Amino acid sequence: MKVLFSNPPWWDGLQTVTDAQGNSFEAYVGGVRAGSRWPFTMLHRAPPDVAAIGAYLPYPFFMGYAATYAARHTGAEIVFRDSIALRESYEAYLAFVLQGGFDYIVIESASPSWDHDRALIATLHRFLPRARIIVTGPIASNSREVLAENPVHACVRGEYEKGVVRVLNGESGLIDFDLLSVAEMNAAPFPYYDATYAHRYVDSNPLGMQFTQAQVWSSRGCPYKCIFCVWPATMTGNDPDGTGKRTVRHYSAEYMEAFLGEITGRYGHRSVYFDDDTFNLGDRHVERMCAVMRRIGLPWAAMCRADTSRLELWREMKESGCYGVKIGFESGSQVVIDTIVNKRLDLEQARATVAEIKRVGLSVHGTFTYGLPGETAEQMRETRRYAESLALDTRQESGCAEIEGTPLHTLATTGSLDRYAGARLDADPYVRETDGRVKMERLAGALQGGHP
Repeated sequence: MKVLFSNPPWWDGLQTVTDAQGNSFEAYVGGVRAGSRWPFTMLHRAPPDVAAIGAYLPYPFFMGYAATYAARHTGAEIVFRDSIALRESYEAYLAFVLQGGFDYIVIESASPSWDHDRALIATLHRFLPRARIIVTGPIASNSREVLAENPVHACVRGEYEKGVVRVLNGESGLIDFDLLSVAEMNAAPFPYYDATYAHRYVDSNPLGMQFTQAQVWSSRGCPYKCIFCVWPATMTGNDPDGTGKRTVRHYSAEYMEAFLGEITGRYGHRSVYFDDDTFNLGDRHVERMCAVMRRIGLPWAAMCRADTSRLELWREMKESGCYGVKIGFESGSQVVIDTIVNKRLDLEQARATVAEIKRVGLSVHGTFTYGLPGETAEQMRETRRYAESLALDTRQESGCAEIEGTPLHTLATTGSLDRYAGARLDADPYVRETDGRVKMERLAGALQGGHP
């Protein structure tokens, strides 16, 4: 049995771009899918099949872990193909798949890429009618439609190590949530890496990164219920309306030290980025990871919240080699935070935390999203003013993407959600869009004081 874990190409034509000097050029529109909490498209100067390492590219965590898990638990011949990392053209990808003799093809998808992916699945089925296609990822929240309308053998909801193994052992159709326990996580094989891919994954923020970089998880899940957040609602939990249980599962210090020692020793990474949903949930976990990183001896960074650690831990992080953190703020309006996002974050406390992080010598990258349901244009501008008032080294501004399986997507069918009292789809200037880059372009007028 031969199984392909595939993150296929995602190219979407050309777009004319004008740079800061007024020069226009044609950019290639290419997407980032597996590994991104919010799949989206970006603009690239280089065409498909031309190497251009350096743009943002996340490691496809769920796919990487599922590939090695399936190899261990089924004995199947496993092939890992990240076409996004390879910047592969459709011609090159299809030639590879047609020559592979695969019995199963696993594809992770979400609504931003789904129209594209379903067309690609139809093409694969036409050329390889005997290959059984397994669909995973947030799009599996719509599993009944996926199965009914496409040549798909199985649809696995949630993180998919155990689900894919069940399919390879003979099951088909809808495979519902079957998450790893903490014990299973810490007994699982390390995620897939090889020399082809180990140095391709890049996230240049927060400032201070030394390349090449190892992107890793030290935990899975997040207990907070932000309206737009995809993975805690669709992958590490089943909570489409924000009323369910969301849990956090931590990898042990022993697992992380062995994993980091192996990949950094084998591939010579010069820094480590912890891309957890929220790295600093629980002081004890942070302390354990600081101890691990002291022994690993590489600079590192992490995605954090502003309000879940003792202030002294920022210094401990610094002393163990941490050079910077990402902090999710989402909005600069406390009303939006409280009544729409449901983030449960005090923005003034967050401001004080940023000052402390900077005081101990870490860089800070802030993330903000615009175009939430019920958010006014003035509240968007308030967010920008708040962001500009913080001592951030860098910041990310993106349009709020509406992706299946999240409370934001559920709002579209229910009209209202109790935990998100201020969220309204009919409020001006709300724009329904699954691609955050496209939405940000459509919101430009509102952010400047006009109309979207």
